[in-house]
Amino acid sequence: MKGSRALLKMLEDKGVETMFGYPGGQVIPIFDEILNSSVRHVLVRHEQCAAHMADGYARASGRPGVCLATSGPGATNLVTGVATAFADSIPMIVLTGQVSTMVLGMGAFQEVDAFSLMMPVTKYNYRVLDLQMLPEAVSRGWEISLAGRQGPVHIDLPVDAINSDIDASLLNKKFDPVEVREDLSKLPYAIGLIRKAQRPLIIAGGGVISSNSSNELIQLAELIQAPVIMPLMGLGSIPYDHPLSMGSMGMHGKMSSLNAMKEADLVIAIGTRFSDRSHSMHNKMSQNCKVIQIDIDRVEFNKHAHTAVNILADAKGAMQEIISQLKQSTPCKEWVDRIKEVKKRCSCDNINDNTTPISPRRVMAEINKILDENTIITTDVGQNQMWAMHHLRIQRPRQLISSGGMGTMGFGFPAAIGAKIAKPDKKVIAIVGDGGLLMVVQELATAVAENVPVVICLMNNGWLGMVKQWQKLFWNERYSGTELQKSNPDFVKLAEAFGAKGIRVERPSELGKAFKEALASDRVCLVDILIDQDEAVLPMLPPNPTLPIIRGKCPF
Repeated sequence: MKGSRALLKMLEDKGVETMFGYPGGQVIPIFDEILNSSVRHVLVRHEQCAAHMADGYARASGRPGVCLATSGPGATNLVTGVATAFADSIPMIVLTGQVSTMVLGMGAFQEVDAFSLMMPVTKYNYRVLDLQMLPEAVSRGWEISLAGRQGPVHIDLPVDAINSDIDASLLNKKFDPVEVREDLSKLPYAIGLIRKAQRPLIIAGGGVISSNSSNELIQLAELIQAPVIMPLMGLGSIPYDHPLSMGSMGMHGKMSSLNAMKEADLVIAIGTRFSDRSHSMHNKMSQNCKVIQIDIDRVEFNKHAHTAVNILADAKGAMQEIISQLKQSTPCKEWVDRIKEVKKRCSCDNINDNTTPISPRRVMAEINKILDENTIITTDVGQNQMWAMHHLRIQRPRQLISSGGMGTMGFGFPAAIGAKIAKPDKKVIAIVGDGGLLMVVQELATAVAENVPVVICLMNNGWLGMVKQWQKLFWNERYSGTELQKSNPDFVKLAEAFGAKGIRVERPSELGKAFKEALASDRVCLVDILIDQDEAVLPMLPPNPTLPIIRGKCPF
């Protein structure tokens, strides 16, 4: 069997239905075989967006997304999207073409060392110098992407290798399973700490979602009556309206989460990495607080001074074991009552602001009215992302898809395309800013050509809003390089030029009708919402620990 056919056959056997990519000289053999394959190829307009679409597909489905690009600039354009997936532990198979093995290292046309470039932003790398390596690269690469802490795997494919022949029987070769090390030996000590705790709190990160352990999280929280706070990646691990859900944490999180964390005497951190955005001088735990950290990757341990015990384990299995050994718990009534009080006092969700220009919080309130179990939200990065994190009522895992660790502008729209292809029965809304959308606006052509009816909620304030906010608060309002409005296009006309639908919203009263019209159109639709240029994302924990917390309108 020809190598290019063998590659697609193995992907088909893995259940791959869709691949996102862009052709080039070194991958023509693969594209030729796609014509006879059951794998749907989605032609993107920029390779970075192929990675973002594969990423969105993976986050929505829980299965590895697959993307493909040619050698040289095709591979380098993928890197940002691959790094985005790596930062958030998203499983992907990343395929790149490569020049012939006979000219590797000789500066051939469109040659780049993709193997080395991808190494820092992937879990594992293969370069198939000999076609006999292909079955291991695909089969073990697939397993590696899903095993333990998930992430992207890169396979570099020299053109002479994929043009050569392979014994078809090798495609069914079995390989040793990928070893995932766990250590539950300290679990009894952790359970003892939980029994003694008077004010327990749970931090639920993205690992809860990737391990499909939302049910176990809720069961554990209810058993010990521990409030649950979430960094961006953990939103949806417990329903927004659950009595123990305290909402988002971090630099722009809810004050209820911040206060609960400061008052806790035990923090159970599950699948979260204590990044600088979620753990800082402003929201550090009390001096006597102990931390039980559960993570499948030991590199995330000991990032703070509160460690009591580290448990190297899959979140689902570890929580099941804790629940089974605890069996019952006697929660502290004072803590239960305190959490109810803290949650009640943080009431910044019901926004009925009818002023013009439109308040971004009012936009989120209108989206909440149409947000149901069949809706997926993707976001870009910046103020739009933080407004969504703070105000949207996310009820289930994989309902909110956003770039966390890498903070990649341009992520939201292509990720929405990938999510919609993974879940065609769901409504998909991409919340983006004008800056991020302009980075990937060419993918309107992809969405229209592939008939992927996503709704783009454009929070249009004519600025790079988050950078402007920092310049306003910490740089004496010296605005440099952040104003977009003088050269922004007419986004409605731009959408229409691509064959999509465009709707402009200038008043709050128009929001509800616009969203309903967009969703009912069953087309790619861009809703251009002219929001208040001066509204900041608050509360905000300043990067300088000597500065006070900026609460804004939050009464708490």
